[in-house]
Amino acid sequence: MIRPPYFRRCVCLLAQSVRCNSTFDSHLPKPNIINSSLSSVEIPNVTVPQYVYENFHKFPNKIGVECAATGRKYTFEEIKTKSDKLRKAIRKVLNLQKGDVIALLLPNVPEFPICVLGSLEAGLTVTTINPTYTAVEVKYQLLDSNAKAIITLTSLNPLAQAVTKDIDSKIAIVNIKNEPTENLPVGAMNFEELVNIDIKIDEAEVDDASSTAFLLYSSGTTGLPKGVQLSHQNVVSNLCQTSHPLLKIAHDTSETDQDVVPGILPWFHVAGLNSVMLLYMRYLCKLVSLPKFTPELFLKTLLTQKPHLLLIAPPIVSFMANHNAIKKVHLQPIRSIVCGAAPLDRNDEEKLGLKSGKHLNILQAYGLTEASPFILATSAVRKKAIGFSGSVGEVLPNTMVKVVPPDNPHAPSLGPNLPGELLVKGPQVAVGYYNKPNDTNISFVNGWLRTGDLVYYDTNKMFYFQDRLKELIKVKGFQVAPAELEELIRAFPDIADAAVIGVPSQRFGEVPHAYVVVKPDRILNTEKLLQHVSSNVAEYKTLKGGITVIDSIPKNASGKILRRELKLQYQSDNR
Repeated sequence: MIRPPYFRRCVCLLAQSVRCNSTFDSHLPKPNIINSSLSSVEIPNVTVPQYVYENFHKFPNKIGVECAATGRKYTFEEIKTKSDKLRKAIRKVLNLQKGDVIALLLPNVPEFPICVLGSLEAGLTVTTINPTYTAVEVKYQLLDSNAKAIITLTSLNPLAQAVTKDIDSKIAIVNIKNEPTENLPVGAMNFEELVNIDIKIDEAEVDDASSTAFLLYSSGTTGLPKGVQLSHQNVVSNLCQTSHPLLKIAHDTSETDQDVVPGILPWFHVAGLNSVMLLYMRYLCKLVSLPKFTPELFLKTLLTQKPHLLLIAPPIVSFMANHNAIKKVHLQPIRSIVCGAAPLDRNDEEKLGLKSGKHLNILQAYGLTEASPFILATSAVRKKAIGFSGSVGEVLPNTMVKVVPPDNPHAPSLGPNLPGELLVKGPQVAVGYYNKPNDTNISFVNGWLRTGDLVYYDTNKMFYFQDRLKELIKVKGFQVAPAELEELIRAFPDIADAAVIGVPSQRFGEVPHAYVVVKPDRILNTEKLLQHVSSNVAEYKTLKGGITVIDSIPKNASGKILRRELKLQYQSDNR
Protein backbone atom coordinates (compact mmCIF):
# COMPACT_ATOMS: atom_id res chain seq x y z
CA MET A 1 0.00 0.00 0.00
CA ILE A 2 1.34 3.44 -0.93
CA ARG A 3 1.03 5.87 1.96
CA PRO A 4 0.87 9.67 1.76
CA PRO A 5 4.30 11.31 2.04
CA TYR A 6 3.82 12.51 5.55
CA PHE A 7 2.97 9.00 6.75
CA ARG A 8 6.30 7.83 5.40
CA ARG A 9 7.80 10.52 7.67
CA CYS A 10 5.74 9.59 10.69
CA VAL A 11 7.37 8.42 13.83
CA CYS A 12 6.33 6.83 17.06
CA LEU A 13 6.50 9.61 19.61
CA LEU A 14 7.88 7.25 22.19
CA ALA A 15 11.05 7.63 20.14
CA GLN A 16 10.75 11.19 18.85
CA SER A 17 10.40 13.86 21.49
CA VAL A 18 8.23 16.90 21.48
CA ARG A 19 9.27 19.08 24.39
CA CYS A 20 9.25 16.57 27.23
CA ASN A 21 9.89 13.30 25.43
CA SER A 22 13.63 13.80 25.51
CA THR A 23 13.33 12.92 29.19
CA PHE A 24 10.77 10.18 28.72
CA ASP A 25 13.10 7.44 30.08
CA SER A 26 10.45 4.79 29.50
CA HIS A 27 13.15 2.07 29.47
CA LEU A 28 13.97 2.76 33.11
CA PRO A 29 11.72 1.19 35.76
CA LYS A 30 10.33 3.89 38.00
CA PRO A 31 8.04 3.27 40.96
CA ASN A 32 4.43 4.39 40.61
CA ILE A 33 4.86 6.09 37.23
CA ILE A 34 1.96 4.95 35.09
CA ASN A 35 2.43 4.29 31.39
CA SER A 36 -0.51 3.64 29.12
CA SER A 37 -1.71 0.05 28.86
CA LEU A 38 -2.85 0.88 25.32
CA SER A 39 -0.51 0.23 22.42
CA SER A 40 1.52 3.18 21.16
CA VAL A 41 0.24 5.15 18.17
CA GLU A 42 2.21 6.58 15.29
CA ILE A 43 2.01 10.33 14.95
CA PRO A 44 2.81 12.05 11.65
CA ASN A 45 5.00 15.13 11.61
CA VAL A 46 2.37 17.32 9.92
CA THR A 47 0.34 20.47 10.49
CA VAL A 48 -3.22 20.44 11.76
CA PRO A 49 -4.76 21.24 8.32
CA GLN A 50 -2.71 18.49 6.65
CA TYR A 51 -3.95 15.98 9.20
CA VAL A 52 -7.60 17.08 9.10
CA TYR A 53 -7.77 17.24 5.28
CA GLU A 54 -6.27 13.80 4.68
CA ASN A 55 -9.57 12.04 3.86
CA PHE A 56 -11.57 14.93 2.41
CA HIS A 57 -11.03 13.69 -1.15
CA LYS A 58 -12.96 10.47 -0.41
CA PHE A 59 -16.35 12.17 0.01
CA PRO A 60 -15.96 15.77 -1.17
CA ASN A 61 -19.71 16.34 -1.61
CA LYS A 62 -20.84 15.14 1.81
CA ILE A 63 -21.85 17.82 4.30
CA GLY A 64 -18.99 18.58 6.67
CA VAL A 65 -20.73 21.14 8.86
CA GLU A 66 -24.26 22.51 9.17
CA CYS A 67 -25.76 25.14 11.45
CA ALA A 68 -28.58 23.81 13.62
CA ALA A 69 -30.09 27.30 13.92
CA THR A 70 -29.87 28.72 10.37
CA GLY A 71 -29.29 25.69 8.14
CA ARG A 72 -26.10 27.15 6.59
CA LYS A 73 -23.91 24.27 5.47
CA TYR A 74 -20.63 23.45 3.74
CA THR A 75 -19.40 20.28 2.07
CA PHE A 76 -15.90 18.97 2.72
CA GLU A 77 -14.82 20.31 -0.68
CA GLU A 78 -16.25 23.75 0.12
CA ILE A 79 -14.52 23.80 3.50
CA LYS A 80 -11.14 23.04 1.92
CA THR A 81 -11.62 25.44 -1.01
CA LYS A 82 -12.81 28.34 1.15
CA SER A 83 -10.06 27.72 3.72
CA ASP A 84 -7.45 27.94 0.96
CA LYS A 85 -8.95 31.19 -0.36
CA LEU A 86 -9.00 32.59 3.17
CA ARG A 87 -5.31 31.64 3.48
CA LYS A 88 -4.50 33.74 0.41
CA ALA A 89 -6.70 36.65 1.54
CA ILE A 90 -5.03 36.66 4.95
CA ARG A 91 -1.65 37.16 3.31
CA LYS A 92 -2.64 39.55 0.50
CA VAL A 93 -5.68 41.46 1.82
CA LEU A 94 -5.09 41.48 5.58
CA ASN A 95 -1.30 41.58 5.05
CA LEU A 96 -0.66 39.22 7.96
CA GLN A 97 2.58 37.29 8.17
CA LYS A 98 3.61 33.88 9.42
CA GLY A 99 3.54 33.85 13.22
CA ASP A 100 0.98 36.67 13.55
CA VAL A 101 -2.00 36.04 15.82
CA ILE A 102 -5.60 36.15 14.59
CA ALA A 103 -8.51 36.20 17.07
CA LEU A 104 -11.79 34.37 16.51
CA LEU A 105 -14.57 36.02 18.48
CA LEU A 106 -17.20 33.49 17.49
CA PRO A 107 -19.80 31.07 18.84
CA ASN A 108 -20.21 27.68 17.15
CA VAL A 109 -21.01 28.65 13.55
CA PRO A 110 -20.29 26.63 10.37
CA GLU A 111 -17.64 29.14 9.27
CA PHE A 112 -15.57 28.39 12.39
CA PRO A 113 -13.58 25.47 10.89
CA ILE A 114 -12.91 27.50 7.72
CA CYS A 115 -11.50 30.33 9.86
CA VAL A 116 -9.31 27.94 11.83
CA LEU A 117 -7.98 25.90 8.92
CA GLY A 118 -7.43 28.87 6.61
CA SER A 119 -5.59 30.80 9.31
CA LEU A 120 -3.38 27.84 10.17
CA GLU A 121 -2.59 27.22 6.50
CA ALA A 122 -1.43 30.85 6.30
CA GLY A 123 1.00 30.21 9.15
CA LEU A 124 -0.93 32.24 11.72
CA THR A 125 -1.53 31.39 15.35
CA VAL A 126 -5.23 31.27 16.27
CA THR A 127 -6.52 32.56 19.58
CA THR A 128 -10.19 31.93 20.32
CA ILE A 129 -12.23 34.30 22.48
CA ASN A 130 -15.44 33.51 24.34
CA PRO A 131 -18.15 35.58 22.57
CA THR A 132 -19.94 36.16 25.89
CA TYR A 133 -16.91 37.98 27.33
CA THR A 134 -17.19 41.59 28.39
CA ALA A 135 -15.23 44.32 26.60
CA VAL A 136 -12.66 44.28 29.42
CA GLU A 137 -12.06 40.54 29.02
CA VAL A 138 -11.85 40.71 25.22
CA LYS A 139 -9.41 43.62 25.39
CA TYR A 140 -7.19 41.76 27.86
CA GLN A 141 -6.88 38.76 25.54
CA LEU A 142 -6.31 40.86 22.41
CA LEU A 143 -3.54 42.81 24.09
CA ASP A 144 -1.95 39.83 25.80
CA SER A 145 -1.91 37.76 22.60
CA ASN A 146 -0.88 40.71 20.40
CA ALA A 147 -3.63 39.84 17.90
CA LYS A 148 -3.47 41.57 14.51
CA ALA A 149 -7.01 40.78 13.29
CA ILE A 150 -10.41 39.59 14.51
CA ILE A 151 -13.01 37.47 12.75
CA THR A 152 -16.41 37.84 14.36
CA LEU A 153 -20.15 37.88 13.67
CA THR A 154 -21.86 41.03 12.47
CA SER A 155 -23.94 40.96 15.67
CA LEU A 156 -20.71 41.05 17.72
CA ASN A 157 -19.11 43.81 15.64
CA PRO A 158 -20.05 46.61 18.10
CA LEU A 159 -18.13 44.76 20.83
CA ALA A 160 -15.12 44.24 18.53
CA GLN A 161 -15.09 47.89 17.44
CA ALA A 162 -15.50 49.21 20.99
CA VAL A 163 -12.52 47.15 22.15
CA THR A 164 -10.18 47.81 19.21
CA LYS A 165 -10.66 51.58 19.17
CA ASP A 166 -8.84 51.77 22.52
CA ILE A 167 -5.89 49.71 21.28
CA ASP A 168 -2.98 51.61 19.73
CA SER A 169 -2.10 49.06 17.06
CA LYS A 170 -4.62 48.76 14.22
CA ILE A 171 -6.60 45.50 14.35
CA ALA A 172 -8.51 44.49 11.22
CA ILE A 173 -12.10 43.30 11.77
CA VAL A 174 -13.70 40.70 9.48
CA ASN A 175 -17.43 40.09 9.79
CA ILE A 176 -19.42 36.92 9.16
CA LYS A 177 -23.11 37.50 8.42
CA ASN A 178 -25.23 35.12 10.47
CA GLU A 179 -28.21 36.01 8.28
CA PRO A 180 -28.01 37.05 4.60
CA THR A 181 -30.15 40.15 5.25
CA GLU A 182 -27.73 41.61 7.82
CA ASN A 183 -25.97 44.81 6.81
CA LEU A 184 -22.21 44.91 6.92
CA PRO A 185 -21.01 47.52 9.45
CA VAL A 186 -18.96 50.45 8.21
CA GLY A 187 -15.25 49.68 8.24
CA ALA A 188 -15.63 45.91 8.56
CA MET A 189 -14.46 43.45 5.93
CA ASN A 190 -16.87 40.87 4.53
CA PHE A 191 -15.83 37.30 5.29
CA GLU A 192 -17.90 36.01 2.36
CA GLU A 193 -15.89 38.10 -0.07
CA LEU A 194 -12.57 36.92 1.38
CA VAL A 195 -13.45 33.24 0.91
CA ASN A 196 -14.73 33.69 -2.64
CA ILE A 197 -12.26 36.01 -4.33
CA ASP A 198 -9.49 34.54 -6.52
CA ILE A 199 -6.06 35.72 -5.47
CA LYS A 200 -2.86 34.57 -7.11
CA ILE A 201 -0.16 33.90 -4.59
CA ASP A 202 3.17 32.16 -5.09
CA GLU A 203 3.59 31.09 -1.48
CA ALA A 204 2.49 27.56 -0.57
CA GLU A 205 0.67 26.85 2.66
CA VAL A 206 2.91 26.88 5.71
CA ASP A 207 4.34 23.46 6.55
CA ASP A 208 5.87 23.73 10.04
CA ALA A 209 4.50 21.27 12.57
CA SER A 210 6.65 22.73 15.36
CA SER A 211 5.11 26.20 15.10
CA THR A 212 2.37 27.43 17.45
CA ALA A 213 -1.08 26.59 16.11
CA PHE A 214 -3.27 27.84 18.96
CA LEU A 215 -2.97 30.34 21.78
CA LEU A 216 -5.81 29.25 24.06
CA TYR A 217 -6.41 31.05 27.32
CA SER A 218 -6.53 29.19 30.60
CA SER A 219 -6.18 30.16 34.23
CA GLY A 220 -3.71 27.32 34.69
CA THR A 221 -3.07 26.48 38.32
CA THR A 222 -2.70 30.12 39.39
CA GLY A 223 -3.37 33.74 38.44
CA LEU A 224 -4.91 35.59 35.51
CA PRO A 225 -5.75 33.83 32.23
CA LYS A 226 -2.63 32.85 30.33
CA GLY A 227 -2.12 31.99 26.67
CA VAL A 228 -1.33 28.28 26.37
CA GLN A 229 0.93 27.68 23.36
CA LEU A 230 -0.16 24.54 21.54
CA SER A 231 1.94 23.55 18.54
CA HIS A 232 0.58 21.74 15.49
CA GLN A 233 2.45 18.69 16.76
CA ASN A 234 0.79 18.93 20.19
CA VAL A 235 -2.69 18.99 18.64
CA VAL A 236 -2.05 16.30 16.02
CA SER A 237 -0.57 14.10 18.76
CA ASN A 238 -3.72 14.31 20.85
CA LEU A 239 -5.96 13.70 17.84
CA CYS A 240 -3.94 10.55 17.08
CA GLN A 241 -3.94 9.42 20.71
CA THR A 242 -7.72 9.68 21.03
CA SER A 243 -8.07 7.85 17.69
CA HIS A 244 -6.61 4.66 19.17
CA PRO A 245 -8.79 1.73 18.00
CA LEU A 246 -9.99 1.06 21.56
CA LEU A 247 -10.94 4.71 22.12
CA LYS A 248 -12.39 5.71 18.77
CA ILE A 249 -16.20 5.75 18.88
CA ALA A 250 -16.96 7.11 15.38
CA HIS A 251 -17.84 4.71 12.58
CA ASP A 252 -16.04 5.00 9.25
CA THR A 253 -17.88 7.15 6.72
CA SER A 254 -19.08 5.42 3.53
CA GLU A 255 -21.32 6.25 0.61
CA THR A 256 -24.38 5.35 2.67
CA ASP A 257 -23.31 6.05 6.26
CA GLN A 258 -22.03 9.15 8.02
CA ASP A 259 -22.00 9.74 11.77
CA VAL A 260 -23.67 12.96 12.92
CA VAL A 261 -21.96 14.83 15.76
CA PRO A 262 -23.52 18.00 17.27
CA GLY A 263 -21.09 20.78 18.15
CA ILE A 264 -22.40 21.52 21.63
CA LEU A 265 -19.19 22.09 23.55
CA PRO A 266 -18.01 25.59 22.58
CA TRP A 267 -15.47 25.58 19.78
CA PHE A 268 -13.61 28.48 21.40
CA HIS A 269 -12.76 25.99 24.18
CA VAL A 270 -9.97 23.43 23.74
CA ALA A 271 -12.24 20.37 24.02
CA GLY A 272 -14.79 21.66 21.53
CA LEU A 273 -12.10 22.93 19.17
CA ASN A 274 -9.68 19.99 19.08
CA SER A 275 -11.65 17.00 20.31
CA VAL A 276 -14.94 17.71 18.55
CA MET A 277 -14.54 20.07 15.61
CA LEU A 278 -11.12 19.01 14.29
CA LEU A 279 -11.24 15.33 15.29
CA TYR A 280 -14.67 14.54 13.90
CA MET A 281 -14.07 16.56 10.76
CA ARG A 282 -10.99 14.39 10.27
CA TYR A 283 -13.28 11.34 10.61
CA LEU A 284 -15.57 12.82 7.88
CA CYS A 285 -18.51 13.03 10.30
CA LYS A 286 -21.22 15.62 9.80
CA LEU A 287 -20.82 18.34 12.41
CA VAL A 288 -23.96 20.20 13.46
CA SER A 289 -23.06 23.53 15.05
CA LEU A 290 -25.19 24.93 17.87
CA PRO A 291 -24.36 28.65 18.31
CA LYS A 292 -25.77 28.51 21.82
CA PHE A 293 -27.20 25.73 23.92
CA THR A 294 -30.91 26.13 24.49
CA PRO A 295 -33.26 23.25 25.39
CA GLU A 296 -35.41 24.05 22.35
CA LEU A 297 -32.55 23.97 19.84
CA PHE A 298 -31.02 20.91 21.47
CA LEU A 299 -34.31 18.97 21.31
CA LYS A 300 -34.82 20.03 17.71
CA THR A 301 -31.30 18.86 16.85
CA LEU A 302 -31.85 15.47 18.48
CA LEU A 303 -35.07 14.93 16.52
CA THR A 304 -34.09 16.31 13.11
CA GLN A 305 -30.38 15.44 12.91
CA LYS A 306 -30.54 12.13 14.80
CA PRO A 307 -26.97 12.32 16.14
CA HIS A 308 -24.95 9.17 16.75
CA LEU A 309 -22.40 10.65 19.16
CA LEU A 310 -22.59 13.35 21.82
CA LEU A 311 -19.58 15.04 23.38
CA ILE A 312 -20.94 17.14 26.20
CA ALA A 313 -20.42 18.50 29.72
CA PRO A 314 -22.13 17.13 32.87
CA PRO A 315 -24.88 19.81 33.04
CA ILE A 316 -26.24 18.58 29.70
CA VAL A 317 -26.12 14.96 30.87
CA SER A 318 -28.09 16.09 33.91
CA PHE A 319 -30.60 17.90 31.67
CA MET A 320 -31.04 14.79 29.52
CA ALA A 321 -31.40 12.50 32.52
CA ASN A 322 -33.85 14.63 34.50
CA HIS A 323 -35.87 16.75 32.07
CA ASN A 324 -39.24 15.34 31.11
CA ALA A 325 -38.93 16.77 27.58
CA ILE A 326 -36.16 14.25 26.79
CA LYS A 327 -37.87 11.06 25.66
CA LYS A 328 -36.65 7.69 24.48
CA VAL A 329 -37.18 8.80 20.87
CA HIS A 330 -34.60 11.57 21.32
CA LEU A 331 -31.99 9.09 22.56
CA GLN A 332 -32.61 6.19 20.19
CA PRO A 333 -29.99 7.04 17.49
CA ILE A 334 -27.24 7.84 20.04
CA ARG A 335 -24.57 5.15 20.43
CA SER A 336 -22.10 6.88 22.72
CA ILE A 337 -21.82 9.91 24.97
CA VAL A 338 -18.43 11.25 26.04
CA CYS A 339 -18.50 13.58 29.02
CA GLY A 340 -15.70 15.86 30.18
CA ALA A 341 -14.91 19.27 31.71
CA ALA A 342 -16.18 18.30 35.18
CA PRO A 343 -17.08 15.18 37.19
CA LEU A 344 -20.15 13.30 35.97
CA ASP A 345 -22.78 12.60 38.59
CA ARG A 346 -23.25 8.82 38.86
CA ASN A 347 -26.99 9.17 39.47
CA ASP A 348 -27.38 11.14 36.25
CA GLU A 349 -25.38 8.51 34.38
CA GLU A 350 -27.62 5.73 35.68
CA LYS A 351 -30.85 7.66 35.01
CA LEU A 352 -29.88 8.47 31.45
CA GLY A 353 -28.94 4.85 30.77
CA LEU A 354 -32.34 3.70 32.03
CA LYS A 355 -34.19 6.39 30.10
CA SER A 356 -32.54 5.37 26.82
CA GLY A 357 -33.92 1.85 27.21
CA LYS A 358 -30.75 0.33 25.78
CA HIS A 359 -27.07 -0.03 26.49
CA LEU A 360 -25.86 3.51 25.95
CA ASN A 361 -22.10 3.96 26.20
CA ILE A 362 -21.59 6.84 28.62
CA LEU A 363 -17.87 7.44 28.85
CA GLN A 364 -15.73 10.00 30.65
CA ALA A 365 -12.49 11.68 29.67
CA TYR A 366 -10.15 14.05 31.46
CA GLY A 367 -7.86 16.75 30.23
CA LEU A 368 -6.93 20.41 30.33
CA THR A 369 -5.95 23.13 27.90
CA GLU A 370 -2.24 22.57 28.53
CA ALA A 371 -2.57 18.97 27.26
CA SER A 372 -4.41 19.69 23.99
CA PRO A 373 -6.64 18.60 25.96
CA PHE A 374 -6.81 14.89 26.82
CA ILE A 375 -4.64 12.86 29.18
CA LEU A 376 -7.12 10.17 30.26
CA ALA A 377 -10.02 8.55 28.41
CA THR A 378 -12.38 5.64 28.86
CA SER A 379 -12.53 2.63 26.57
CA ALA A 380 -16.03 1.17 26.25
CA VAL A 381 -14.47 -2.30 25.93
CA ARG A 382 -12.50 -1.93 29.14
CA LYS A 383 -15.41 -0.36 31.01
CA LYS A 384 -17.56 -3.36 30.15
CA ALA A 385 -14.81 -5.83 31.11
CA ILE A 386 -13.89 -4.27 34.45
CA GLY A 387 -17.30 -2.84 35.35
CA PHE A 388 -16.01 0.36 36.97
CA SER A 389 -18.12 3.46 37.51
CA GLY A 390 -17.11 7.07 38.02
CA SER A 391 -13.65 6.77 36.49
CA VAL A 392 -12.43 9.51 34.15
CA GLY A 393 -10.40 6.93 32.26
CA GLU A 394 -6.99 5.41 31.76
CA VAL A 395 -3.77 6.93 30.47
CA LEU A 396 -3.72 7.73 26.76
CA PRO A 397 -1.16 6.09 24.45
CA ASN A 398 2.33 7.63 24.31
CA THR A 399 1.71 9.25 27.70
CA MET A 400 2.95 8.76 31.25
CA VAL A 401 1.52 10.16 34.47
CA LYS A 402 2.24 10.13 38.16
CA VAL A 403 0.40 11.17 41.31
CA VAL A 404 2.39 13.13 43.90
CA PRO A 405 1.56 14.62 47.30
CA PRO A 406 -0.34 17.93 46.88
CA ASP A 407 1.88 21.00 46.54
CA ASN A 408 5.04 18.90 46.32
CA PRO A 409 5.76 17.98 42.68
CA HIS A 410 9.30 16.83 43.53
CA ALA A 411 8.15 14.20 46.07
CA PRO A 412 8.16 10.46 45.24
CA SER A 413 5.03 9.41 43.36
CA LEU A 414 2.17 7.73 45.20
CA GLY A 415 0.72 4.26 44.80
CA PRO A 416 -2.89 3.16 44.14
CA ASN A 417 -5.81 4.67 46.06
CA LEU A 418 -3.74 7.53 47.47
CA PRO A 419 -5.02 10.97 46.42
CA GLY A 420 -2.55 13.53 45.13
CA GLU A 421 -1.81 15.94 42.30
CA LEU A 422 -1.73 14.48 38.79
CA LEU A 423 1.39 15.21 36.69
CA VAL A 424 1.72 14.25 33.02
CA LYS A 425 4.33 13.85 30.28
CA GLY A 426 3.55 13.32 26.63
CA PRO A 427 3.68 14.76 23.11
CA GLN A 428 0.35 16.56 23.65
CA VAL A 429 1.75 18.71 26.48
CA ALA A 430 2.02 22.40 25.59
CA VAL A 431 5.19 24.36 25.02
CA GLY A 432 4.30 26.69 27.88
CA TYR A 433 2.53 29.99 28.52
CA TYR A 434 2.98 32.86 26.07
CA ASN A 435 5.32 35.52 27.48
CA LYS A 436 4.90 34.09 31.00
CA PRO A 437 8.21 32.39 31.91
CA ASN A 438 7.55 32.41 35.66
CA ASP A 439 4.12 30.81 35.28
CA THR A 440 5.59 28.30 32.86
CA ASN A 441 8.25 27.32 35.39
CA ILE A 442 5.58 26.81 38.08
CA SER A 443 3.33 24.58 35.97
CA PHE A 444 5.99 22.72 33.94
CA VAL A 445 8.45 21.04 36.32
CA ASN A 446 11.34 18.94 34.97
CA GLY A 447 9.35 18.02 31.89
CA TRP A 448 6.17 17.22 33.85
CA LEU A 449 2.97 19.27 33.54
CA ARG A 450 1.30 19.95 36.88
CA THR A 451 -2.44 19.68 36.36
CA GLY A 452 -3.45 21.23 39.67
CA ASP A 453 -6.05 18.45 40.07
CA LEU A 454 -6.49 15.99 42.92
CA VAL A 455 -6.90 12.42 41.66
CA TYR A 456 -6.21 8.83 42.60
CA TYR A 457 -5.96 5.60 40.62
CA ASP A 458 -7.03 2.08 41.47
CA THR A 459 -5.19 -1.22 41.01
CA ASN A 460 -6.52 -1.42 37.44
CA LYS A 461 -4.82 1.94 36.74
CA MET A 462 -8.18 3.62 36.21
CA PHE A 463 -8.19 7.22 37.42
CA TYR A 464 -10.74 9.08 39.53
CA PHE A 465 -11.02 12.86 39.73
CA GLN A 466 -11.63 14.36 43.16
CA ASP A 467 -11.25 18.12 42.78
CA ARG A 468 -9.16 21.10 41.81
CA LEU A 469 -6.42 21.52 44.39
CA LYS A 470 -7.06 25.24 44.65
CA GLU A 471 -10.74 24.49 45.40
CA LEU A 472 -10.11 22.08 48.25
CA ILE A 473 -11.59 23.12 51.58
CA LYS A 474 -9.25 22.78 54.55
CA VAL A 475 -11.11 21.98 57.77
CA LYS A 476 -8.69 21.94 60.71
CA GLY A 477 -5.98 20.81 58.31
CA PHE A 478 -8.11 18.05 56.74
CA GLN A 479 -8.80 18.38 53.02
CA VAL A 480 -12.39 18.25 51.81
CA ALA A 481 -13.17 17.89 48.10
CA PRO A 482 -16.26 19.90 47.11
CA ALA A 483 -17.04 17.47 44.27
CA GLU A 484 -17.51 14.61 46.74
CA LEU A 485 -20.09 16.57 48.72
CA GLU A 486 -21.80 17.84 45.56
CA GLU A 487 -22.38 14.33 44.26
CA LEU A 488 -23.80 13.33 47.62
CA ILE A 489 -26.12 16.37 47.78
CA ARG A 490 -27.36 15.84 44.20
CA ALA A 491 -28.39 12.31 45.17
CA PHE A 492 -30.90 13.79 47.67
CA PRO A 493 -34.41 13.50 46.13
CA ASP A 494 -35.31 17.20 46.35
CA ILE A 495 -32.08 18.56 44.85
CA ALA A 496 -31.59 19.42 41.16
CA ASP A 497 -28.05 20.83 41.40
CA ALA A 498 -25.48 21.81 43.99
CA ALA A 499 -22.15 23.54 44.53
CA VAL A 500 -19.98 23.58 47.65
CA ILE A 501 -17.46 26.22 48.68
CA GLY A 502 -15.26 26.78 51.69
CA VAL A 503 -16.25 29.65 53.96
CA PRO A 504 -14.28 31.16 56.88
CA SER A 505 -14.67 29.68 60.35
CA GLN A 506 -12.97 31.01 63.45
CA ARG A 507 -12.96 27.57 65.02
CA PHE A 508 -12.15 25.33 62.03
CA GLY A 509 -10.38 27.68 59.60
CA GLU A 510 -12.77 26.77 56.79
CA VAL A 511 -16.00 24.81 56.63
CA PRO A 512 -18.13 23.56 53.69
CA HIS A 513 -21.13 25.65 52.66
CA ALA A 514 -23.60 24.29 50.09
CA TYR A 515 -25.54 26.22 47.48
CA VAL A 516 -28.43 24.11 46.22
CA VAL A 517 -31.09 24.30 43.51
CA VAL A 518 -34.35 22.66 44.55
CA LYS A 519 -36.35 20.65 42.02
CA PRO A 520 -39.59 22.22 40.80
CA ASP A 521 -42.63 21.43 42.95
CA ARG A 522 -40.41 20.21 45.81
CA ILE A 523 -39.97 21.72 49.25
CA LEU A 524 -36.56 21.25 50.79
CA ASN A 525 -36.25 20.07 54.37
CA THR A 526 -32.85 21.49 55.24
CA GLU A 527 -32.43 19.40 58.38
CA LYS A 528 -32.99 16.18 56.44
CA LEU A 529 -30.44 17.22 53.84
CA LEU A 530 -27.88 18.00 56.55
CA GLN A 531 -28.61 14.62 58.12
CA HIS A 532 -28.25 12.92 54.72
CA VAL A 533 -24.78 14.40 54.29
CA SER A 534 -23.70 13.76 57.90
CA SER A 535 -24.62 10.08 57.71
CA ASN A 536 -22.47 9.54 54.61
CA VAL A 537 -19.20 11.39 55.34
CA ALA A 538 -16.65 11.89 58.09
CA GLU A 539 -17.54 14.50 60.68
CA TYR A 540 -15.07 17.11 59.38
CA LYS A 541 -16.71 16.98 55.92
CA THR A 542 -20.21 17.86 57.12
CA LEU A 543 -21.91 21.09 56.04
CA LYS A 544 -20.93 23.14 59.08
CA GLY A 545 -21.17 26.29 56.97
CA GLY A 546 -24.86 25.70 56.24
CA ILE A 547 -27.03 25.60 53.12
CA THR A 548 -28.29 28.36 50.82
CA VAL A 549 -31.04 27.81 48.23
CA ILE A 550 -30.50 29.63 44.92
CA ASP A 551 -32.16 29.58 41.49
CA SER A 552 -29.18 28.26 39.53
CA ILE A 553 -25.53 27.32 39.97
CA PRO A 554 -23.21 29.69 38.05
CA LYS A 555 -21.11 27.75 35.52
CA ASN A 556 -18.84 28.61 32.62
CA ALA A 557 -19.36 27.55 29.01
CA SER A 558 -17.75 24.15 29.56
CA GLY A 559 -19.88 23.37 32.61
CA LYS A 560 -17.39 24.09 35.38
CA ILE A 561 -18.79 25.64 38.53
CA LEU A 562 -17.81 29.29 39.01
CA ARG A 563 -16.98 29.03 42.69
CA ARG A 564 -15.45 32.48 42.72
CA GLU A 565 -18.90 33.98 42.02
CA LEU A 566 -20.41 31.94 44.83
CA LYS A 567 -17.71 33.10 47.24
CA LEU A 568 -18.39 36.71 46.30
CA GLN A 569 -22.11 36.09 46.85
CA TYR A 570 -21.40 34.56 50.25
CA GLN A 571 -19.25 37.55 51.25
CA SER A 572 -21.98 39.93 50.13
CA ASP A 573 -24.68 38.03 52.02
CA ASN A 574 -22.66 37.84 55.23
CA ARG A 575 -21.28 41.35 55.67
